[in-house]
Amino acid sequence: MTFDLNRARQHLQTSNFRKLFIEDMGWDHPTSDLDIQYNGDQLHLTAVAQKRGLTVLICSPLESGQIPNYADRRKIETQLRKMIHEHILIFTNVDYTKQVWQWVRREPGRPTTSREYEYYQGQSGQALLERLQGLAFTLEEEEGLGIFDVASRVRATFDVERVTRRFYDRFREEHAAFTRFLKGIPDEGMQRWYISVTLNRLMFVYFIQKKQFLNGDENYLRSKLIESKNKGQDLFYRDFLCPLFFEGFAMNKDERKPEMKRLLGDVPYLNGGIFQQHQIEIAYGKKIQISDAAFERVFDFFDQYRWHLDERPLRNDSEINPDVLGYIFEKYINQKEMGAYYTKEDITGYISRSTILPYLLDQAQKDCAIAFKGEQSVWRFLSSDPRRYIFPFVQKDCDLSLPAEIQAGIDDVSKREGWNKPANEEFSLPTETWREVVARRMRYEDLVQKLGTGEIHEVNDLITYNLDIEQFTQDMVEASEGPELLRAFWKALRGIKVLDPTCGSGAFLFAALNILEPLYEACLERMHVFIAELEQPTEKHRPEKFSDFREVLDQVEQHHNERYFILKSIIVNNLYGVDIMEEAVEICKLRLFLKLIAQVKDPLYIEPLPDIDFNIRTGNSLVGYTTIDEVQSALQMDSHGQYTSLLESDAINKHVSRIIEEADLSNRAFLQFQKHQLEMNSVTSQDKSALLKRLENLNIELNHALAKTKNVNPSSNEYLPWLENHKPFHWLVDFYGIIKNGGFNAIIGNPPYIEYSQIKEKYSLDQYETLTSGNLYAYLIERSFSICLNEGRIGMIVQLPIVCTDRMKPLQKLCLEKSNALWFSNFDDRPGRLFEGLEHIRATILISESSIQNKISHKLFTTKYNRWYSEQRDFLFQQLEFANISGYTTEGSIPKVSSNLSLSIINKIKTNTQLGKSLVRIGGHPAFFHNAPQYWIRATNFAPYFWNERNGEQISTQVKKLFFSTEQNALSAIAVLNSSLFYWWFILLSDCRHLNLREIEFFPLDMTKLSNSLKEELSDYSIKLNLDFRKNSKRKNTIYKTTGRVSYDEFFPKYSKFIIDEIDRLLAKHYGFSDEELDFIINYDFKYRMGASAEEAD
Repeated sequence: MTFDLNRARQHLQTSNFRKLFIEDMGWDHPTSDLDIQYNGDQLHLTAVAQKRGLTVLICSPLESGQIPNYADRRKIETQLRKMIHEHILIFTNVDYTKQVWQWVRREPGRPTTSREYEYYQGQSGQALLERLQGLAFTLEEEEGLGIFDVASRVRATFDVERVTRRFYDRFREEHAAFTRFLKGIPDEGMQRWYISVTLNRLMFVYFIQKKQFLNGDENYLRSKLIESKNKGQDLFYRDFLCPLFFEGFAMNKDERKPEMKRLLGDVPYLNGGIFQQHQIEIAYGKKIQISDAAFERVFDFFDQYRWHLDERPLRNDSEINPDVLGYIFEKYINQKEMGAYYTKEDITGYISRSTILPYLLDQAQKDCAIAFKGEQSVWRFLSSDPRRYIFPFVQKDCDLSLPAEIQAGIDDVSKREGWNKPANEEFSLPTETWREVVARRMRYEDLVQKLGTGEIHEVNDLITYNLDIEQFTQDMVEASEGPELLRAFWKALRGIKVLDPTCGSGAFLFAALNILEPLYEACLERMHVFIAELEQPTEKHRPEKFSDFREVLDQVEQHHNERYFILKSIIVNNLYGVDIMEEAVEICKLRLFLKLIAQVKDPLYIEPLPDIDFNIRTGNSLVGYTTIDEVQSALQMDSHGQYTSLLESDAINKHVSRIIEEADLSNRAFLQFQKHQLEMNSVTSQDKSALLKRLENLNIELNHALAKTKNVNPSSNEYLPWLENHKPFHWLVDFYGIIKNGGFNAIIGNPPYIEYSQIKEKYSLDQYETLTSGNLYAYLIERSFSICLNEGRIGMIVQLPIVCTDRMKPLQKLCLEKSNALWFSNFDDRPGRLFEGLEHIRATILISESSIQNKISHKLFTTKYNRWYSEQRDFLFQQLEFANISGYTTEGSIPKVSSNLSLSIINKIKTNTQLGKSLVRIGGHPAFFHNAPQYWIRATNFAPYFWNERNGEQISTQVKKLFFSTEQNALSAIAVLNSSLFYWWFILLSDCRHLNLREIEFFPLDMTKLSNSLKEELSDYSIKLNLDFRKNSKRKNTIYKTTGRVSYDEFFPKYSKFIIDEIDRLLAKHYGFSDEELDFIINYDFKYRMGASAEEAD
């Protein structure tokens, strides 16, 4: 049906909603009206239309004839939501002169937001009608889709990553081919970099030309290339492209010369920062030459794709959006050398919401404590509608009754024989067993109960119970009844400083942007409503009331596009990044600019892009000064690294005071720079140059001081190579205002996973408490704590050893001491992995509420060691469960558990003397074990067969020996090591890939306390198990580079699980486990240990 705008306008103006929806938009007749409870009375809602489960209802006016106020409208919508989830609610006054349309917007990956649109009789209603027209189209476009089949349908019809990979593969070819057409840059590394710069710029132009922003021509670059070739050969780069960048995009239209206007046509002024001359262009100037053939080839490649800036999902193999820039960068760099890996949106989203939102809520609570106390506090949202804040995948089919044979096992452990089988599809998420379905349901019921009774009422609870903190925060802002809470939250929102200290192409900064944007929008909407209700004729008020809200909304009005204002405000005010790679910083800024330009619909309304060169910086986050005390200590050294005499201390103090004064002046200039961009939409090049000069002088001074501490004389020939290798970044100077105020409020990212030994020759580090941890990610975490505000938030994804290796003890100690609360979630890389295409990247996500005081007592939470199949990735982070393990840590290990059942088992076994007490160091009876298990421990009373071509038959280097005083003790220990209980213990404490003596020696088993009868039974099962191992083993032959042909016996413990289960039953009786605890141990990670992946690994 064609949407007739004029006819629809007539029906809107006469409040004939039924005809508007049914006749003009082709909707269906409704089923029935509704009555809901409102302030103790019944309120009638008239249904006028419905379409595919979405119902339009009219709310009758109050007895006064007026529309309910905003707070009451929210309450009405909350009641209605429980009866009809998808709806549009229209409020009218008694004479239909005013309408308020309440519209709930749901977008994948975003919190549900409630938006209102006012209409007064006599207005054109153009904006509202355009939204209705778009809604009608959207409903047809999305017909038949539900919350659980959207992801699968998108995956089945179109693979975004596949297309991006295909584009990248061709991009890599073109990047290499471009070298043949480039002259004038002698250094190969510089050549590759400049090609990247050029291609990035061209991709940027391709995106904006497709919006007809460049002389109204969708093929602007191709057209100009043809024009250039008609004038002569190989003129395009020098005579057109350089002027376009440096005199077109970088210069106001009225400043361009007439001949430049004729050459370029009508192109917008974008920004003097993004298209300023690159350092390579400054260095090699007019020597750079690029032939036309290079551009012809690139344009032929680019023209095979449709370039679009909107945020809809890609629909076919020929579409490209700005995300490709980030993907290309992350893939094009040398990942192994740089330790940088492409971080998917589910990771960046989880970390960002778990750091940024708790900080904002904390600040709002500090400034408006009353809103968080009492029965009418913001926590009432949780108790009044618990399901709203439980993630959808957790709730999947929990309203269905379980099959009788499954239900029977909930209270009777003996009736769980079918629980390890795949669950029926109608009850389960992909790959779930019945055991997992039951566990998920029990968690869901527990959350509903805790939320409903008000047990969950702290900010950190939202992380611990893994609730939808985005939805909670959104609801809190939208439903704020008084201005005080809104003011407090807006203050926190405008003031939050979010940093990624290794930002790469900006994956985490974009996640932060996506978190902050709907909150900005909700705050502005709520301000508008406060002012609108204040201006009702019946209201009397002081003229200055809500003047702060009016000032903010006046700023918004200066822009043609509210969303552009919001995104620009976030980018300029809230986001900060540092990366050691200049190309990463360039791409990060390009992507942010494309995000802004995407909001512009008409080229007449393009605003100059903000200059964010002072937000997104280049440098080594690990090298440089963070405090004035560090500077003062450095200045006391002479050129040979020796401390100067006390007589010079007065001069040094004056020197330090001058540095502080200069840094303060620079910060004031920067704040003015930011203010001009937001309020005046531009800054002068002179302002920027002056600020750059100030910062440059300070950095030179601090670089000299730092070099001296490394025994490098700034006047020597060693200085420049040292500077190039170390790339110091002085936080004290470049982010002086933030550091002076205590630090960044939220620090997020994916630091490099590089061994310090690999880069030590390039740049040296000292002054780090975690230096012996030996990996750069440890130092990045330490640096983050040092530049984070007290009670700020830190979120990082790093390698698993942070929680489970002795080498990371200094880092574990630092995290515990510097945190009020700490959350670790742990992830395997088999069978599914967080980083696709990479081997052995087991990961831990760290979330911290930081503390500048060393903490003796703190709250510590962890998850289990999460394993999953790729089909489960869509809901992996929604299903994370934490357990409070405060007091359960051991030296070098933070246990990986997520349930009270695991803690109960720990409590029952930990009182025993450790197994290490029963080992003998010399001689004795041996027990053999394989030190690299995956799903099973392989402990034997014999040395497994191993032969290689170089050395003949021998014991494999991966097989280790233990010695016991008696054969019975050795056999008993072998039985215990093969048990599922010990495997659980191994996963709990180790790196889950290497079985070290530490895990064996720490295991609580006192051989002297075992009865003779128990030892006899364990010994018997040990012998049976080893015989079964041999029976099921296979001789495997392969070839290794170092030793030639290799032959060895491969074992399959999964086939012997019936014997292992008997061992676990004996141990359960020994430790006093309940039936529930024994069931947990026997079935621990059953799906993965008994699945196909287990056979492949072991």
